Amino acid sequence: MAGALSDKVAIVTGGGAGIGEAIARAYAAEGAKVIVAEIDARRGEAVAKSISGFAVATDVTNESSVKDLFAACEKHFGRLDILINNAGVVPERIPAESIDIADWDKVIAINIRGVILCTKYSIPLLKRQGGAIVNMSSIAGFKGTPGHSSYSASKFAVRGITEAVAQEVGGFGIRVNSICPGAVKTEALMGRLAGRAKASGQSVEELIKAQVAPTALGRFIEPSEIAQTAVFLGSSRSSAITGEHIKVDVGRR
Repeated sequence: MAGALSDKVAIVTGGGAGIGEAIARAYAAEGAKVIVAEIDARRGEAVAKSISGFAVATDVTNESSVKDLFAACEKHFGRLDILINNAGVVPERIPAESIDIADWDKVIAINIRGVILCTKYSIPLLKRQGGAIVNMSSIAGFKGTPGHSSYSASKFAVRGITEAVAQEVGGFGIRVNSICPGAVKTEALMGRLAGRAKASGQSVEELIKAQVAPTALGRFIEPSEIAQTAVFLGSSRSSAITGEHIKVDVGRR
């Protein structure tokens, strides 16, 4: 049976690990031809090789690098159907009064500039036949999180970009939506929890329990669950959905 994304061409930024890797694998499994755009070339190439995809080393904060990514897509496949703006960074929590502005600028550059740069260069390709842009926001883009002012600001901005661009490009048959995850069980998350445990004197298990306590399902989200939402938003199954934000948060209160 043909997959939901059969013969579609998709770019997944930050596709070398975590949620991005899960999306790249799910897209390939659904029949898409996947370009793994990843700043860590080694990781990107490893994922691309494992799914018979194509890797492009990409710094989403650098306009020249992003331009080269989309030029490579056109040269290699001659089209683009889906852009997954997944590349992002989650900083450690720190009070606003203690923020290093260089760290703030890094979060904003990756999480906002990266999204709009990739969006800018995707649109001319998507206009040819229509398609979808899926942006990765967060539940932190709905409600500010203490100690995460830069992250929350960036994810609120992603929601704003999503709504604005959806209105701009809808006439070309391009849909733009965002996914807003809660805590996803990735290597990066577990690493952050280990760091917090060391700093606070608590155990990782205690921190996990505190993290999942406010959720209806009482657990973390698996990367594959975010990936399946991305498949839905990239496919014709969501053909009437645009400018929307899909929470995947196991019922966080």
